[in-house]
Amino acid sequence: MFNSLSGTITGKFPRQLFIDTHGIEWDVCVPDKCLEEFPPAGNQGKVYTYMNHYENGMDLYGFATLEERNLFLDLLKVDGIGPKAAVKIMSSVSVKELIQVLESGEVAVLEKIPGVGKKTAAKMMLSLKGKLTIPETETVRIPKNSPYSVVVNSLCDMGYERQLAEKIVSETVTNLSKADEFGKKTQTEKEDAVFRTALMEMAR
Repeated sequence: MFNSLSGTITGKFPRQLFIDTHGIEWDVCVPDKCLEEFPPAGNQGKVYTYMNHYENGMDLYGFATLEERNLFLDLLKVDGIGPKAAVKIMSSVSVKELIQVLESGEVAVLEKIPGVGKKTAAKMMLSLKGKLTIPETETVRIPKNSPYSVVVNSLCDMGYERQLAEKIVSETVTNLSKADEFGKKTQTEKEDAVFRTALMEMAR
């Protein structure tokens, strides 16, 4: 069974990712919220997979993180939710948001998610409430309008995964900001310092 595929991202479309692994191009069904985490086409990427076999064929599902795949597998445990329904749900809400809703017991919010009605929402709450945890990796993000998003994009252009780049850049900014010298630099100098430091950290 496949655990993951690593290669060149060759296409990103709604709920669909193409990834080339040494001449074999895979067509992977990916929830829209997870698709946002992958680098642009032409860059190296890694997709965690789940293969679903059925009578007339098979489908390959993919996720940017293990946490996303674990949530997908947890959703499959809910009576009435199959792979396609799980993808539809995860395309509308992030891992963190869905877990927060489940943990807070907000059934009414669940019911508003496309693909989830009253019965399914009740089943999800019964099956999953108290059994999920918010992944730490989801809490570290660099907003798209952040001045350091340029650094993240540069690292992604070099082939690094976006989620890892965001995490390392965020930690680098926090650490460098503790030094008085860093605060005296121009924004361009700050970005250069963050880029060089983050690159060294990621290259380890």
